[in-house]
Amino acid sequence: ACLCFRDVPSVDILVWSELPTGAGLGSSAAFAVCLAAALLTACGAISCPLKEGEPTARWAEEELTLINSWAFQGERVIHGNPSGVDNAVGTWGGALRYQSGKITPLKRVPMLRILLTNTKVPRSTKVLVAGVKEKLLKFPAIMNPVLDSIDAISQECQSVLEAMPANPSPEYYPVLEELFDINQHHLNVIGVGHPSLDRLCRVTASHGLHSKLTGAGGGGCGITLLRPDTSPLAVEAAKRDLCACGFECWETNIGAPGVTLHSSSSLDAEVLHALSKS
Repeated sequence: ACLCFRDVPSVDILVWSELPTGAGLGSSAAFAVCLAAALLTACGAISCPLKEGEPTARWAEEELTLINSWAFQGERVIHGNPSGVDNAVGTWGGALRYQSGKITPLKRVPMLRILLTNTKVPRSTKVLVAGVKEKLLKFPAIMNPVLDSIDAISQECQSVLEAMPANPSPEYYPVLEELFDINQHHLNVIGVGHPSLDRLCRVTASHGLHSKLTGAGGGGCGITLLRPDTSPLAVEAAKRDLCACGFECWETNIGAPGVTLHSSSSLDAEVLHALSKS
């Protein structure tokens, strides 16, 4: 429990987000993490890490743990029985390993450039999970090896990601691209694919890029890996073709830092404009 050192002042909270809701991108967790960090700071339960003149600052490890535990409560209010992965990523950033309910942050991971594409096809995680379970019960001898293979892909990917920061060699990218492709085929086999995601993969493949679904599948979002040497023209052409499919597309990064306190002077014009409209 949070022992507040003084009364919480009455506050107006303005939320501004570029993340689409309900697309499997963890926007509810991002909201819960920011809200927990803001309220804990406001009531003095955690320190204000920002020093005079600094643009941004992050909290100490034990304070992040407190932020994460409250954000998880927020996720429980929104989702009922969440895994805790989304709020943990939002709090610590970087990359995490999730296995049998256990969350382990990866020590060092590179920043990976990606295209994030929203197919805008709505889906129900609950229905998709039920479908996978049904297939597993119907064909255990076929499905269990597929799940083992998906696990092996995750482990292989983890070792590649952990090797990259110490040795930023371009030879890792073809390996990640191949793992993306194999993983996407496996996800289709277990029944969480969708024609819109197949289309996304075909469109990006025509530009020499490799994609896979992210989140629950059945529509929702996909990610496309961009190599450091991917030409800006190829990226622009891929984005144009994806938008022509009626998809929404952003260029972003995987492995960014987690929850951060920003001074108002460090915010970009778009955010400041959104905040000033309140």
